[in-house]
Amino acid sequence: MRTGELLAEQLAGTRDWTLKLLADLDGDDWYFQPAPGLAHPLWLCGHLAGSQHTLVHVRCLGRGILGDDFLRHFPIGQEVRPAGEHDYPGVAEVRRAMDDVHAATVTAVRGMSDALLAEPAYAADGKSPHPHYRDKAGAIAHCSRHEAFHAGQIATIRRLLGKRFLR
Repeated sequence: MRTGELLAEQLAGTRDWTLKLLADLDGDDWYFQPAPGLAHPLWLCGHLAGSQHTLVHVRCLGRGILGDDFLRHFPIGQEVRPAGEHDYPGVAEVRRAMDDVHAATVTAVRGMSDALLAEPAYAADGKSPHPHYRDKAGAIAHCSRHEAFHAGQIATIRRLLGKRFLR
């Protein structure tokens, strides 16, 4: 199996788990914050779409697929605002972005050569090495780890909402 195929399978497996965690969320569940400033499922899904867009499409392929009008709702490193204090896109729009970016990502990653995956991948400034990876394969692997981390947050939110444990 080529590296691109392996990375695509890892991304797909992680996404399958995330989707299982989201499957029975409805209504206000999407906006539940365990404490002020912490992420709610809608923000996490928008953030995952934006992160996959940046890690794979911008840093590895040099072309973004999401617009700033979507990305501005899900900034990294800032306190997450409650739904009543911010005009977030709706659940359907966020899920569609998440699904569309993921489909494009898996297709692109499957087609990446080992030579392309070995090329350097830089931080947002385009010059400095990123603290979590050095090459494009590392950026894509980080994308999967990053989603798994946030899937854990969604799993915790589910339990706080009284939903059943999933395996």
